[in-house]
Amino acid sequence: MFPKNKIRIVASILISTVFIINIQAGIDFYLNPEKYTAAYELSGIPGEISVAGVGLLFIMWNVPYAFALWNPVKNTISLLQAIIMQAFGVIGETTLLYRFSDLEFPHLASSIKRFIFFDGAGLILLLLAAFLMYRYTKEQRGVDSHAV
Repeated sequence: MFPKNKIRIVASILISTVFIINIQAGIDFYLNPEKYTAAYELSGIPGEISVAGVGLLFIMWNVPYAFALWNPVKNTISLLQAIIMQAFGVIGETTLLYRFSDLEFPHLASSIKRFIFFDGAGLILLLLAAFLMYRYTKEQRGVDSHAV
C-alpha cells in the first residue's frame, strides 16, 4: 500500500488533524469565552470563566495527542490514551444530549451535537492512525524476524 515511512507520516497527519482542531477549540474557548456562553445558556463573568475553564481542559486533555503525533511508533500508548479519551468524549456528549429536551434548549442541543460530530470524526481519524500503526509495527516485526 504505502512505503513504511509514508505510513508513519500519514498516521501523524491524522493525529495532528485531531490535535490541531482540539487545541484550536481550547484556545478559542479560553481566550474568547464570550463567543460561546450563549450556546451553553451561560452569561456574565461566571459564564465566561466556566467556558474558559472548559477551554483550558481541552488543552490539558490533548497532552497524549501531542506525544502520539510526535512519534506514533514509540508512543503507541499515547495514541491508545487519545483514542480512549476521544471515545469517552463521544459517549459522554451523546448521553448529555439525552438528559434534556432539545425542543426546550435548541441552542444547547445544537452545540452538543456539534461536539459529537467533531469528536466522532476525530475518533475515526485516531482509529485509522492506530490501524496504520498496527500494520506498520506488524510489518516491522516481520522484517526483523526474517533478518535473524
